[in-house]
Amino acid sequence: MASAELQGKYQKLAQEYSKLRAQNQVLKKGVVDEQANSAALKEQLKMKDQSLRKLQQEMDSLTFRNLQLAKRVELLQDELALSEPRGKKNKKSGESSSQLSQEQKSVFDEDLQKKIEENERLHIQFFEADEQHKHVEAELRSRLATLETEAAQHQAVVDGLTRKYMETIEKLQNDKAKLEVKSQTLEKEAKECRLRTEECQLQLKNLHEDLSGRLEESLSIINEKVPFNDTKYSQYNALNVPLHNRRHQLKMRDIAGQALAFVQDLVTALLNFHTYTEQRIQIFPVDSAIDTISPLNQKFSQYLHENASYVRPLEEGMLHLFESITEDTVTVLETTVKLKTFSEHLTSYICFLRKILPYQLKSLEEECESSLCTSALRARNLELSQDMKKMTAVFEKLQTYIALLALPSTEPDGLLRTNYSSVLTNVGAALHGFHDVMKDISKHYSQKATIEHELPTATQKLITTNDCILSSVVALTNGAGKIASFFSNNLDYFIASLSYGPKAASGFISPLSAECMLQYKKKAAAYLKSLQKVQQSLEKISKLEQEKEHWMLEAQLAKIKLEKENQRIADKLKNTGSAQLVGLAQENAAMSNAAGQDEATAKAVLEPIQRTSLIGTLTRTSDSEVPDVESREDLIKNHYMARIVELTSQLQLADSKSVHFYAECRALSKRLALAEKSKEALTEEMKLASQNISRLQDELTTTKRSYEDQLSMMSDHLCSMNETLSKQREEIDTLKMSSKGNSKKNKSR
Repeated sequence: MASAELQGKYQKLAQEYSKLRAQNQVLKKGVVDEQANSAALKEQLKMKDQSLRKLQQEMDSLTFRNLQLAKRVELLQDELALSEPRGKKNKKSGESSSQLSQEQKSVFDEDLQKKIEENERLHIQFFEADEQHKHVEAELRSRLATLETEAAQHQAVVDGLTRKYMETIEKLQNDKAKLEVKSQTLEKEAKECRLRTEECQLQLKNLHEDLSGRLEESLSIINEKVPFNDTKYSQYNALNVPLHNRRHQLKMRDIAGQALAFVQDLVTALLNFHTYTEQRIQIFPVDSAIDTISPLNQKFSQYLHENASYVRPLEEGMLHLFESITEDTVTVLETTVKLKTFSEHLTSYICFLRKILPYQLKSLEEECESSLCTSALRARNLELSQDMKKMTAVFEKLQTYIALLALPSTEPDGLLRTNYSSVLTNVGAALHGFHDVMKDISKHYSQKATIEHELPTATQKLITTNDCILSSVVALTNGAGKIASFFSNNLDYFIASLSYGPKAASGFISPLSAECMLQYKKKAAAYLKSLQKVQQSLEKISKLEQEKEHWMLEAQLAKIKLEKENQRIADKLKNTGSAQLVGLAQENAAMSNAAGQDEATAKAVLEPIQRTSLIGTLTRTSDSEVPDVESREDLIKNHYMARIVELTSQLQLADSKSVHFYAECRALSKRLALAEKSKEALTEEMKLASQNISRLQDELTTTKRSYEDQLSMMSDHLCSMNETLSKQREEIDTLKMSSKGNSKKNKSR
């Protein structure tokens, strides 16, 4: 169990480690991708900064050029303002100069227009570059925020993994400690088992020596005293009377009583079904009171009228089977002779069903050909014809299996004992099939009766007959269901009770041996009753002897009381001092002494004299006269008869002691065999325990090594993850610094 738990824990840890490794690889890949993205963003940022600087420089140069041009325009305007009054004074002289200034002005205007357009274009480019820079900066800020959140998530994952690794490490350390404690307890148990095995070996050795001596003595007694072993051969063992199991017999009688009640209900339902079917033929499709029915239905009605002679014997056969199962018998398949009678009655009923089946099918076809038959009614008639065929087939199947069960009581070679259970199972299946067929018949006949009741020509007699047939079919269905469920519930008991038979044998060999066994059982019961009567008579004799001894003691006590009373009277007479009374007392004393002497002499004459010899103790009375020959022969005859009775009682006592000693020897031999088996089992358990201990030690070392390897790998992995995380943090900090510097530059610009 411990190795299985360790293997399960190792598998779970390996799975978790593989999952964490896969997650670590994914995280590494994500970090590498983020690093590549950050490098690309850095390059893009550098390029944008360079382009921005170029544009800034161009902007600065353009602004400077614009300022120069603006100053030049102002100078030109001033020169133009100064030249205008001069031009008014000498227009003539200045026409040529005005033309020149006009040309220069147009040139300047064109140049100024170009500069203005260029300035406007540069302003647009600057605005677009500024907007693009702001957009890029916003994207970089959002990207930086996402990277920070992802870094925080990665850090949380890393923290969770480290926490999980630490928990697993603590758990593995606890498991390691538990396994060490368990290994220590197992070592202690192994030591205790070694000590117990040594003690058991010593006890076994002593028992073996003791039992071997007893066995030799008992074997010598058995070889000398037991002339014949009738359990050695199965033919003789089958004649032995098995142990009487009163509970088994009462159970079998109860089961037989229930089966009888179910069969009686089934017989009543079959009688009603056949009788009401006969009545229906007489009124449908043609009423016999109005018109003559067809010859086919007449013949069918004649056969159905004979149903009681085939159905009633089923109940009688089951009743005889029930009566044959009593408390004093042994109920097995070999002794149930009445099952053959029931099987024969069932065979005759199946012959009856086969005889009426063609007429029943033709009668249904005749109903279908009638003008009153509709399509729905025709369909129901076809279904009923199929159901009747199934019903006959189910009864045939059931009869086949019951005939097989009846074979062991008549023909022992007809059915092997190994096939009993399969035959009983098939009987149960056949009963369930009979129930299913009856349910179909009930369903289809109820539909048929409903359709017929809706016909305009349906009479009250037909409706009543259909209701009676339907009730009988329902009763048949219920009876079939009850008997099928009853047989299924008791199937295990039937199969288990097949082993009930002679001791140390597979069962009864033939019905003749079973019958002989039952006769021997009756004789044994009568012998036990006679022994019981003898025991009762012996108890009565012992009670009478006790009463005799009681009354003898009572007589002795009465005699002692009489003597005491006489002594008291004599003392009283002495104390009175009356001479007359003293004389009378002396006279009474003399008379009593004379009577006492007479009694003593009579006792001496009649007192028996015992003489002991080798053949027993001879008791006789000492009479002066010598007994005659007849009295001496009677005395010797009585003595020898008493001696014979004593010797027979001693012999019976010795026989009972020898039987008891033989049973004790057999029990001791069985105990010896059991002790040897337990010794073998203990040695095997010791081997298994030592193997388990070595295996657990190996597993413990391997788990230690694996735990150490896993811990080193996990620490290396955590160090590498911390390094990568520190690198990522540095890169993120550099990105933040660069982004902050760029933003400051942009703000200053």
